[in-house]
Amino acid sequence: MSNILSLVGRPNVGKSTLFNRLTQTREAIVDSVSGVTRDRNYGKSDWNGYEFSVIDTGGYVVGSDDLFESEIRKQAALAVEESDVIILMVDGREGLTPLDREVAAMLRRSKKPYYLVVNKIDSPSNFFDYAEFYELGINDIYPISAVSGSGTGDLLDEVVKHFKKEEETEDLDDLPKVAIVGRPNVGKSSIINTFLGYERHIVTPVAGTTRDSVYTRYTGFGFDFYLIDTAGLRKKKKVEENLEFYSVMRTVRAIEKSDVCVVMCDATEGFEAQDLSIFSLAARNRKAVLIVMNKWDLVEKDHKTHKEYEELIRKKIAPFSDVPIIFTSVLNKQRIYKVLETAIKTYKNKSRKVATSELNDTLLPIIKQSPPPVVKDKMVKIKYVTQLPTPFPAFAFFCNLPQYVRENYKRFLENKIREHWDFTGVPMEIYFRKK
Repeated sequence: MSNILSLVGRPNVGKSTLFNRLTQTREAIVDSVSGVTRDRNYGKSDWNGYEFSVIDTGGYVVGSDDLFESEIRKQAALAVEESDVIILMVDGREGLTPLDREVAAMLRRSKKPYYLVVNKIDSPSNFFDYAEFYELGINDIYPISAVSGSGTGDLLDEVVKHFKKEEETEDLDDLPKVAIVGRPNVGKSSIINTFLGYERHIVTPVAGTTRDSVYTRYTGFGFDFYLIDTAGLRKKKKVEENLEFYSVMRTVRAIEKSDVCVVMCDATEGFEAQDLSIFSLAARNRKAVLIVMNKWDLVEKDHKTHKEYEELIRKKIAPFSDVPIIFTSVLNKQRIYKVLETAIKTYKNKSRKVATSELNDTLLPIIKQSPPPVVKDKMVKIKYVTQLPTPFPAFAFFCNLPQYVRENYKRFLENKIREHWDFTGVPMEIYFRKK
């Protein structure tokens, strides 16, 4: 079972700041101007051994006050429907507003657990400003400062009580699970229809369609695995605008349940910021991943276009750039079965185990020739390396002073491992431990 936490509230209350703190990133743009972030931000976080996804519902369409309120109601309703826990965020400096009351009333009618978080309580002079929010009838109020992190620990202690440490496993065969993920209208349902050999209903990000991921067993051409269809299987007469958030929720769940993520993009639009967000989420979940640039037949190109396009994508996804990139045309059935071959290959790479003796015989001479840089007159000496028994590639290097190994040397060792063993398409973790 996925663990999803959503942040809801009106603009400029600090949702993006809290999102950045929880995910330890700077993915969400923080600005005092409403409507800066139009894409949904989503990332991975953990607290006290609980891993969970965080959804920032910020970034509303610029318009009149009425449009603002309509948009916030829509986003809050979707968050309630798809999330496991909701945080209603308000501004302690501005005080209680009618819009805060409306969102709180909607959350109160729901059966989902939610918490009222009063942000911008960051000095003794305004500490008790949160008291007026008791008027909403919510007993547990958490005053915090998203900028400094004050109060967030107590909040997360309560939030994670609703999460599970281990996902409930599906009653499926022990076969690879391949999720086709990406933005709307990039060709996800078309490629699934082509793989299966029969038409399924159009993928539409509409509230009320199938919420859970749909597993379809694929057998053919020597393959045997499960395709995770992130799309609802029912057509809807009415397609509302700006419901991309709903498909993002399903995408998060699909990624967490999969072994391999096929990140599908529109080659005519390029590798955009949201494509990078989906790719990064798959990598942070330590899933095998490959990038498929669909609609390649519609791109004007010469003999350099393919190489330049690929180099640009690898630059955007760096430092994890050892990823297969396939240019396809689902309409013309161009290279689509290479997608299947590569997905299974990356799945095998994810399960690859390297013998300890082989690791040491190969890497220790390299380390001896290029040792870790001296830091504060401290010389790090690496004596032993082994692969950890994790479901993804992870390696432990035993040394005398692990605290003095810098990130760039970790990258150096990861590159050397990738040079000698095929871990293409698989995120890797490098740990340094005291011998």
